Amino acid sequence: MEAVLVRVLRAKRIYSSGKEKFSLSEERFYLVGDGNPQDEFDGVWLAVMKGDALSQRSYNHIAFAVDDAELVNAGRAVEALGLEVLPSRPRVEGEGKSLYFYDHDNHLFELHSGTLRRRLVRYRPKNQWHAGFLDSKDRP
Repeated sequence: MEAVLVRVLRAKRIYSSGKEKFSLSEERFYLVGDGNPQDEFDGVWLAVMKGDALSQRSYNHIAFAVDDAELVNAGRAVEALGLEVLPSRPRVEGEGKSLYFYDHDNHLFELHSGTLRRRLVRYRPKNQWHAGFLDSKDRP
């Protein structure tokens, strides 16, 4: 998984417990996005716990937002790592593009070039919206 986080998502490993356990197993922390681990930052941090590879694959996955250029570059990194890429599911207009791939431990990742706002606006039934999630400029 570290190869995917570092080479595909350009995450930075900021902590490794080594053999010392503060949790249930050895763990590593990664920053995805901009920022400094000493301050609040604009990004995501991930905790990865050491364990056995998943015995079965499923569609359960984690998705990360990327722009179109990042999607192309990430695709090259995924290919260089020899990871299995899945065909994208059928998309509706305005939803964005996705790259689905499994890491070597059978975790499924999605890199998506659309935004949550665009997806919610596209999926919203006519004349309905979730108060608090979409503001007035997104209403029909």
